[in-house]
Amino acid sequence: MQKAWVVPAASAQARMGKVPFAPCNQQGRQRVIDICPAAPHHIEALVALDSVAQHAPERAAQIQAWVQAGTCHVLLVDGRAAAYGVLHHQFFNCGFIEMLMVGPGYRRQGLARQLVEHLRAQCARPKLFTSTNRSNTAMHALLLQAGFQRSGYIDNLDEGDPEWVFFCRVGNDATRF
Repeated sequence: MQKAWVVPAASAQARMGKVPFAPCNQQGRQRVIDICPAAPHHIEALVALDSVAQHAPERAAQIQAWVQAGTCHVLLVDGRAAAYGVLHHQFFNCGFIEMLMVGPGYRRQGLARQLVEHLRAQCARPKLFTSTNRSNTAMHALLLQAGFQRSGYIDNLDEGDPEWVFFCRVGNDATRF
C-alpha cells in the first residue's frame, strides 16, 4: 500500500526559521511525498543516499537483499529517493524496524517520522521494536516522539556504544499503555 502526501507550502514561521521543517521545494512548489515498497529500480538511489553503503559494499548488498525480500520501503520526495526503512517480522515473531536511513540532504525535515509512522502502519504484529546506538540522540528523540519507549539495551555490538532497544504497541494493542 502506498501513501502519498502533498505537503503544504511553508508557513511564515517556517520561512523565519522558527519551525524546523520548510516543506517547499526549491521552485517554491508543494513537495509530494510518497512511501512505497522499494523495487529493484530504487536500489542504486538507496545505495547512493546511504552514508554507510557509499564505503561498505556489504551494506549495498544488504540493501539489495532487503529490496528483493520485500522488506524495504522507500520514501520519495518529488519522485526522488530521500529515505528508506526496513521492516521485518522475525524478531521473536514481532515487528522490527531494522534500518531507517535518511539521505544527508533530506535530514531534519520530518521525513524519518513519516517513515516510522508508515512502517508502524505496515507492521503485521501487535508489537514493534527497533534499536539504535546510545550515541544516536536524534533517533532517540524521534522514537520517543513517535510513541516508542525504551525497552532495554544490548552491549558488545559497537565497542563503547551500546544498542538501545525501543518498543511500541501497534493497532488495537496500542491503547494498552
